[in-house]
Amino acid sequence: MAAILGCIADDFTGATDLAGLLGRSGMRVSLRIGVPSEPPRDTAPLEVIALKSRAAPLPEAIEQTRAALRWLKAAGAQRYFLKYCSTFDSTAGGNIGPAAEALMSDLGIEQTVYCPAFPENGRSVYMGNLFVGQQPLAESPMRDHPLTPMRDSNLMRLLKPQVQGAVGLVDRITVAQGEQAIRKALEALATQNIAHVVMDAIDNADLERIAGACRDMPLVTGGSALAMALPALYRSEGLISGDAAPPSAPPLARATVVLSGSCSDMTNRQVERYIRQGAPSYRIDPLEVAANGPDAVFRWLAEQELNKAPIIYATAEPAEVKHVQSKMGAVRAGALIEETLASCAVAAREAGARRFIVAGGETSGAVTQALGASQLDVGAEIAPGVPWTYCRSARYPIALALKSGNFGAEGFFTDAQTVLEGK
Repeated sequence: MAAILGCIADDFTGATDLAGLLGRSGMRVSLRIGVPSEPPRDTAPLEVIALKSRAAPLPEAIEQTRAALRWLKAAGAQRYFLKYCSTFDSTAGGNIGPAAEALMSDLGIEQTVYCPAFPENGRSVYMGNLFVGQQPLAESPMRDHPLTPMRDSNLMRLLKPQVQGAVGLVDRITVAQGEQAIRKALEALATQNIAHVVMDAIDNADLERIAGACRDMPLVTGGSALAMALPALYRSEGLISGDAAPPSAPPLARATVVLSGSCSDMTNRQVERYIRQGAPSYRIDPLEVAANGPDAVFRWLAEQELNKAPIIYATAEPAEVKHVQSKMGAVRAGALIEETLASCAVAAREAGARRFIVAGGETSGAVTQALGASQLDVGAEIAPGVPWTYCRSARYPIALALKSGNFGAEGFFTDAQTVLEGK
């Protein structure tokens, strides 16, 4: 079956988030890890390509994004969705705006929309300003993100230096009036040559109105919650037919490892809760690993009973992250943590682990690549935007839960294991 919707996600946890919400439609979703090297075959109506481009150098991010578009075009996709984080993680130079403009150029279109709102996870956009719960983005813990510190809450101001075209807004007052009002607003902005349109949304009803109004646009950009409404619209148009239930978990040994590289506020709380519940734990000190290598963590892991689901983590509070970055540099510190946790994943697999719970987008990308996963089946959701996924790693069937830093409740690591057990 040819693809209908081709999605490009800028990190691996964002891709699983998107695939999980699309999977709520009951339609088949295929999640590809990186741009496939082979021509499309066995494609699903809903195709998602996971890139590791969110924090990549801009030229590399653009090339990855364009390569994903070429593959999805070959797969038959008729509409495209660029997915980024619901906290709009980016810098003054990109990569969200430049990636969108590259896709617009390749598709020959002059306007697209931006809506990172994810109400189920407390992300909303009002008068162009992004909120995390009740806090403006720039006052939330995202202001101290180690790679993409968000120091402005206004999406139009964030987007403007990233793009060549003009930036505009369709506000909540218009969105609440429905699809026709949204379309008219977009048409009016197009006559003013407004290429990049931020969309207000504070609840799922807003997202459904926006999706309905934009269903015929070749390219839509946003968080996963906006894409969630699209499959039903395509089915109503006859573009997609047939249902596909989420795959059941394959038989798996209970041996589990938890790997956490995220330093988000929520992940800090999740790690603390999990350790407090008695989980065996090992904290990676980047300065120590840089000085002495990672052998100590490998020795510790080799001594663990994997049925007790030990956790290896580099999660730390913002002040400690800044201290490490001042000694090593942000890029080197992040790369060292990713490499160490990815190597731990491979070591755990060889020791019998078949269930991997991973926190952090960059960490998830490194772990997934190290395990050699190329295509994932999307299973049951653990929390909004975080499903279990299944694949083969070397000769073994494995399950992966890839969690964006701020997603999930404080008991997420335990919740994930409970969901996989079907309890």
